[in-house]
Amino acid sequence: MKFAFVDYRISNEEIYNLINLNIKPLRTPKMHGIYDAVNGHTDIQIFQTALLKNSFIINKDIDTDFLNDLIFSGANYYFSESEIGAQYPQDIILNAVSTDNFLMHNLKYTDKKILASASSKTLIDIKQGYTRCSCAIISNNAFITNDKGIYDALTAQKYDVLLLPYGDIELEGFEYGFIGGTCGLIDNNTMAFFGNLNKYKYGTDVKKFLKKHNVEPVYLYDGGLIDRGSLLVFNNEDKDPALQLSKLLK
Repeated sequence: MKFAFVDYRISNEEIYNLINLNIKPLRTPKMHGIYDAVNGHTDIQIFQTALLKNSFIINKDIDTDFLNDLIFSGANYYFSESEIGAQYPQDIILNAVSTDNFLMHNLKYTDKKILASASSKTLIDIKQGYTRCSCAIISNNAFITNDKGIYDALTAQKYDVLLLPYGDIELEGFEYGFIGGTCGLIDNNTMAFFGNLNKYKYGTDVKKFLKKHNVEPVYLYDGGLIDRGSLLVFNNEDKDPALQLSKLLK
C-alpha cells in the first residue's frame, strides 16, 4: 500500500484525488513556534533518505499523535538528533535533497542523522538552506528548481536541470512559494502536483521537461500551484530490516 506525507492543511479535493490514486494521505501535524506558512510542511519535519523509499528521519519533537500514523503506515524512521528551531537556519535541519547518488543541502546546518544516512553518497554543499522546498526531484538524474545555486551545483555534476523564474506559486504569507514544495513523484513515471500546470505561468516548460524524462503529471487540485512543502510518497512493502533494528537499539 502507498502512503504520502502531506501538510495538515491539504484540501478535501487533494485528499480525494490522492485516495483515487490509491495513496493514503498522512497529515504532517502543525508545528508550533515556526512560521505559519510552513508549520505543517512535510519537508520541514520529515526527511526522505531517497526517492520513493520507505526510509525517513523525523522531527524528534513531532506531535506524539502523529506517531500512531507512522506505526500504522509501516514507515521506517529515525528521530532527528537536533531540534527544529523557530527561525532560519534552525528550521532547515531536515530540508535536504537526497537521491540514490547524492545528498544536497547547506551542510553546515544538516542534522547529523541525515549526514550519517548519506555516508556512502556524494555530498553537495550549497547556500540554499530550504533545499528540498526549492528542488523538484524528477528522477535520480533530473531536477527542476527556481534556485540558481542549486542549478549550478547540479549541472556541474552533469545532471539535467530545468531552471525556472520565481513567482506564480502560492505560499500564504510570502510573495511566492517554491517549485519543490508543489509536487512529488508517486511512482517513477508519474508526478502529482498541488495545482494544475496549465494554470502555472511556466507550466509549458515543466510539461516539456517531464515528457523528456518520461514522467506524466497528475493534478490534485484544479487551480494555481500551491507550495505545500512537498509530497513524500512511499510503499509500506519496502522494508529495511537494518534500519528497523537500528531504531530499536537507539
